[in-house]
Amino acid sequence: MSSPSPQPDPLAFEKPWARSAAGANTLDPESPRSSPRVVPTIYERTTASALAHQAINLGQGFPDTEGPDWLLELAAQSITDPSSGPRNQYAPGMGLSELRASISSAQRRRQGLDLHPETQVMVTTGATEGISATILAFAQPGSEVLTFEPHYDSYGACVALAGARMVGVPLRGPEFRPDVDALEAAITERTSMILLNTPHNPTGTVFSTEELGRIVELAKKHDLRIMCDEVYEHLVLSDAALPHRSILTVEGAEQVAVAVGSAGKSFSVTGWKVGWVTGGAELISQIRGVKQFLSFSSGPAFQWAVAQGLEDDRGFFARNTAELEAGRDLLREGLHDLGLAPNAAEAGYFVLGDVSGLTSLSAVDFCRILAEEVGVAAIPVSALTIQHTAQPMDELQRLVRFAFCKDHTTITEALRRMREHLPAALAAHPAHERASEPAARR
Repeated sequence: MSSPSPQPDPLAFEKPWARSAAGANTLDPESPRSSPRVVPTIYERTTASALAHQAINLGQGFPDTEGPDWLLELAAQSITDPSSGPRNQYAPGMGLSELRASISSAQRRRQGLDLHPETQVMVTTGATEGISATILAFAQPGSEVLTFEPHYDSYGACVALAGARMVGVPLRGPEFRPDVDALEAAITERTSMILLNTPHNPTGTVFSTEELGRIVELAKKHDLRIMCDEVYEHLVLSDAALPHRSILTVEGAEQVAVAVGSAGKSFSVTGWKVGWVTGGAELISQIRGVKQFLSFSSGPAFQWAVAQGLEDDRGFFARNTAELEAGRDLLREGLHDLGLAPNAAEAGYFVLGDVSGLTSLSAVDFCRILAEEVGVAAIPVSALTIQHTAQPMDELQRLVRFAFCKDHTTITEALRRMREHLPAALAAHPAHERASEPAARR
């Protein structure tokens, strides 16, 4: 079985760009260590492969449909209508006051939080900038940053750019719940931060209030900072065992934690790049010390439209999650019939399939065959792990991420291709051996 492309230790490089690329698993493993070459992210590579092989793209997590018409019209109006105010010049560095007020109001209604819009809410150029600014603000050079694996790839890039080392604590199937005891055991005197993500990408796990509370207590005990990525907060499906609770609802969390949010996933406008960071005024001020020298500000017309949407989503959140849930159910049923043992996927955009029941190949090889010979593109979960310390036979190396934020006809066609062409494509691979049951149960 092929393992993921080996990646060097990010801190083995002096150049910041090389550390960042190695941290995100985007150094070409075929290039010499003395002159490494950067390749695109796993999302870009998957989309490029889909285009090259005319494959259906169930890899990159963007919806097939645009956001609600009324929201798009508000943004367009803001650009062209002078009466709506100056929406084409710099927004304030902390974001439009209307948007900060709407974020504060929405968090009060949904989470019972009382956030001062002037000091506890900062608008960013997408959640990715909020993540970057927070990590660069708090990950001390030479320290360790803990996160649950798999994880969003920008975490590793920013941790390495800060000169810190990321340490992973795996989420184990089939439930993929966070092992807080294992997280605590991984804390050392070198630990500076904990990176969380709930609802979790790509497992769909919604962390419980008890789990978040324990992690906050660990952070307070060891003087750590927490970044909690909550961009899927509005994408919790109806059969989820738990509702989403922001980490900021935990008593005392504002002393050590900030939450990152986004309009992109919530309103299906991922290209707008409107995100935010919320938390205690002191921590937000410290993150501002980094953020205002990244993008400073962006997208004032988009910010204004999102402000209106957060005040009244006009039923979009409910309709969107219902549509996602139907797509999730369709995809899960098909993957189950194929023997890919899909997980519950209670939130977000993705279902994980375990290739162990079909083949001895790794998820990397499986995804290559899937795109090139079957015509369906997906992402190996190993790309979202810390690869320079990865164990080739670890169960995370056998998982594949499929996106269900797609039109149902697209999902149906992808499943048809897999049913009709996958068995023969796998059988033709010289390293393929039929597996009778998932590795986790062998």
